[in-house]
Amino acid sequence: MQNEVPGSASGFIAGPWADSFFLIGAPLVGIAMFVPFGLSPTAFAPIADFHFGAFVADGFITAVIFAHLILVFFRSHLNGSIFRQHRVRFMAAPILLFAALYTSTWLLLLVGVLATWWDVYHSSMQTFGIGRLYDIRAGNDPDVGRRLDFVWSLLLYAGPILAGASLVIHLDDFYTFERVGSALFVSVPGIAMGYARYLTYGVLAFGTVFTAYFVFSYWKLAQQGYRISPQKVALYAVLGVVSIVCWGFNSFAEAFFVMNFFHALQYFFIVWYTEGDNITKRFGLGGFELGRYVALTIFVSSATLFGIWSTGYWLTEDSSFEMFESTLLVVSIMHFWYDGFIWSVRRKEFA
Repeated sequence: MQNEVPGSASGFIAGPWADSFFLIGAPLVGIAMFVPFGLSPTAFAPIADFHFGAFVADGFITAVIFAHLILVFFRSHLNGSIFRQHRVRFMAAPILLFAALYTSTWLLLLVGVLATWWDVYHSSMQTFGIGRLYDIRAGNDPDVGRRLDFVWSLLLYAGPILAGASLVIHLDDFYTFERVGSALFVSVPGIAMGYARYLTYGVLAFGTVFTAYFVFSYWKLAQQGYRISPQKVALYAVLGVVSIVCWGFNSFAEAFFVMNFFHALQYFFIVWYTEGDNITKRFGLGGFELGRYVALTIFVSSATLFGIWSTGYWLTEDSSFEMFESTLLVVSIMHFWYDGFIWSVRRKEFA
């Protein structure tokens, strides 16, 4: 039962060095990237002319976030085989969603709250997807242990948010309902924080029980022939430690920086690894000796430019901010939505 899918000799996806830096060790890279900002006394000093936070630290990570959001379109619209399968949702959905958001402030605010929590789920599922790929590389049936990994990935990423110090910040989007005079939605953070202690106890209790069940279940699977992937174990171990320390105990600024940077780093790598050949051909560079490197440069620089451009609007909040806000939410929702079913398609290809 366990050996239906051929594995990889090394167990890695792209190779030991690439995987260690861009996938397994990405949370540690995020911490390393934060160190220079954390040592700077002015990195998080408020600047009145900007929409939020500090110019250097928040400006940098905001650009990284926006840059990685736009990358999903390389996977959807520039991949001919995937685009043909989902042509209607790729073409019509963004236009219809933008029209709805731009014409309805209520919908704009509701989708803003949705995007915050969908991002938490999406980030959890990225780790889940990588873990499942490591199972395939180890030669396991991709459906064995799937539910275990699904809950485990959510627990590792979302658990510390729900049980830790950053919960109140994740509820901040409800305060935007002041724009439409909704006292009910504005009161949600205060009500939720009143029960935060019990939520913490609940997450800790569930986490303890499920961790024991998770380990026991995989021990039983291993007795039946399941091959434990050291890469998947390392992936979960690194994420678990970094997520608990950052979301549970550190300041929101540090946690937000580290967690979003490593997620974006992984995503840049995943998209290029799965779509690099296709992107190179799409840019008409397949016949050149250095074509792949030129395509990689275009890939990274175009996303970076979008990130910098978007950050300019986000930090200054000029007169056209509402249009930008609608556009950003469309890109965010399409990123979460498109990526989910593209992962499903790619999982079959990896298998």
